[in-house]
Amino acid sequence: MEEVSKIAHRTPLKQSTTLNKWTGGNVYMKLENMQKTGSFKLRGAYYKVSTLNELECARGVIAASAGNHAQGLALSCSLRGIRSKIFMPENAPLSKIEAVKSYGADIVLEGDNYQAAYEAAKREEMVNGGVFVHPFDDYDVIAGQSTVALEMLQQNPELKTIVVPVGGGGLLAGIALAVKSVRPDVKVVGVQSVNASAVYQAFTCTSKKTLSRCTSIADGIAVVKPGEITVPVISKYVDEMVTVTEEQIAYAMMFMLEREKVVVEGAGAASLAAVLFHSHLALDQKVGLIISGGNVDPVKWSLYKGMADKLNMKRIS
Repeated sequence: MEEVSKIAHRTPLKQSTTLNKWTGGNVYMKLENMQKTGSFKLRGAYYKVSTLNELECARGVIAASAGNHAQGLALSCSLRGIRSKIFMPENAPLSKIEAVKSYGADIVLEGDNYQAAYEAAKREEMVNGGVFVHPFDDYDVIAGQSTVALEMLQQNPELKTIVVPVGGGGLLAGIALAVKSVRPDVKVVGVQSVNASAVYQAFTCTSKKTLSRCTSIADGIAVVKPGEITVPVISKYVDEMVTVTEEQIAYAMMFMLEREKVVVEGAGAASLAAVLFHSHLALDQKVGLIISGGNVDPVKWSLYKGMADKLNMKRIS
């Protein structure tokens, strides 16, 4: 945690009167959307890069990412003077692509999802021998992500539940390991989009296969293949997993924008959607939510509002 604290902000743990009223609980939002690079991903990327020796640094770093890992890794590499080459999906938000470029990384756009970018990055690793830094299936990355939970429990030791957005499971695995080692009484809950539920399916034993398709407004957690390291950890230490719909994620994004005046991306809003639409998670409890990212493509806000409005109409009718 000391190494990560050299670069990562200690982000706020914030309450919302409206959210408490709507859920019937005491909800505390860990605003990692306010983290450097706009996401918790910086924590794991920086810690991983800090462990590289001189020979590894000389080889350069290769990665694949939908955007947030790319930004955290690009910044971390720039601080150590390491070359980085990052593969991103062709449909990655322009804001994330531009941010990665600003940190000095070489970018290659490949395919229409994370898995396609990942496969291209692994081919590059085989050809040129760079150090591949996985966005979630890596022990050092997982360790770096765990610092989010340690901060939360320092900021509010009375938390009884922590709700975590899940893509490949690096954040959830880190949170679960950290929480159960220091506060085994605290419940850890993971949440995925129904459109990208590979880890949820593995956790519930409904499937352990790669998803055939994966399209979600929560691009940061749209992962088709469960992590080989993360899933066993999650299966052992996580208490519960739930899913939320695309409309529910959009509704949570608009709640943060309109009620809290805070920009949160789809992946970042998944945990909020979970407590809004799974009432048992927050009712009469002190629950912490990890709001994991704030990198939103501005041109898509009208889409998100339209999706949220549809859900509003359903609730009214």
